[in-house]
Amino acid sequence: MRIPDILPLNHTGELAQALAASIDNKTKPLGALGQLEKLALQIGLVQQSHTPGLQRPVMLVFAADHGIAETGVSPFPQAVTQQMVLNFLAGGAAINVFARQVGMQLRVVDAGVNHVFEPCPALIDAKVAMGTANFLHSPAMTAAQCATALQRGMALASAEIEAGTNILAFGEMGIANTSSAAALMSVLCELPVQLCAGRGTGLDDVGLQHKISIIEQALAHHALPRDDVKQVLATLGGFEIAMMAGAMLASVERRALIIVDGFITSSALLVAARLQPAVLDYCVFAHCSGEAGHRLLLSQLGARPLLDMGLRLGEGTGAALAYPLVQAAVNFLNEMASFASAQVSGPA
Repeated sequence: MRIPDILPLNHTGELAQALAASIDNKTKPLGALGQLEKLALQIGLVQQSHTPGLQRPVMLVFAADHGIAETGVSPFPQAVTQQMVLNFLAGGAAINVFARQVGMQLRVVDAGVNHVFEPCPALIDAKVAMGTANFLHSPAMTAAQCATALQRGMALASAEIEAGTNILAFGEMGIANTSSAAALMSVLCELPVQLCAGRGTGLDDVGLQHKISIIEQALAHHALPRDDVKQVLATLGGFEIAMMAGAMLASVERRALIIVDGFITSSALLVAARLQPAVLDYCVFAHCSGEAGHRLLLSQLGARPLLDMGLRLGEGTGAALAYPLVQAAVNFLNEMASFASAQVSGPA
C-alpha cells in the first residue's frame, strides 16, 4: 500500500517570517503568550496562510478489541468495549460531553469490536475483524488486515477533509489497548517494557507486573525487527491503532492539523511518524496522560503537550479539552491588535 508523501513545514521561509513578525507585533510583550505563539505559527504554516482558520472540527473515536485481553492484562472484561461504544452512541460518555461543549462533531468508528452492532447512523462500520488475535502467541493481525485498517483510516479522514474539515482529533476505545500501545512503544523506541507499560484501567501492583511479564514474553517470542514498522504494527497493534495511524497520515498529506490525545493515540502517531517522520510537524499534542509511559513517549516524539492534568481516560477527551487553546491561538493571531493599529507604544 502507498504511504502518503508528507512535506515538512518550512520554518525559515517568507511565510514563517511574516507570521512571526505578526505575532511579535501584537499588543503584548515579546513572547508573552508563550506556547500559544508557537501554536499560532504552526497552524499558519500548516494551512499556508497569514490568517488561518478552523473549519468543521471532527473527533474520530476508533474502537476495537484485543486478543491479548484474554491473558488478564486488564481488570475489565472485553465486553466493556462494546458497552462503551453503545454509551458513545447514546451520548453518555465523557467524550460526548466534551465534544458537545467545544463544538466538535463526533464520529464513532467500529474498527474491530468483538460484537455485531445493529445498523446505526451514528456508527461508522469499518470493522476489519472481530478483534485481533492474542499477540502473546501469534501476530495480532495478518499483513492484509493491517493494510486494510491503515487504508480505512486514510479513507475516513480523507472523507472528512473533502467535506470541509481542516482539523481532526483522534480518540479510541478498546479493552487491553494499553498493552498493545506499550508493546509498540517498547519495540519502536527500543525501551524496556517496564518503562512503557502502566496500570491502564486500574491494575494493582500484582496486575501490573503480570502485564509487563506478558508483554515481555510476547516480544521475546516474536523478536521483531524495529525498522519493519508495518510488521511491528501487524504483530502487536490493534485495529483502532492502525486506523488512527492511517487517518493521521491522510490528514497530514492534505494539510489538516491533527490533535493527538493520550497514550494510545500517541502510539498510533509513533507508528505514523516511523513511516513518515514529517507527520510530527502537523501535530498538536493535547496533554500528558497519567498513564505510565506517556511522558517518555512524548519525549521520544519531541512533543510539548498543552495540558498536564493527570487525565488517563482516552476516548479523545484530552484532545477535546485542548481544542479551545487551539482556537485561542488562531483567534489572537487574527483578531488581536498590533501596536500600530492600536496606537500603543511598542518596546523601546
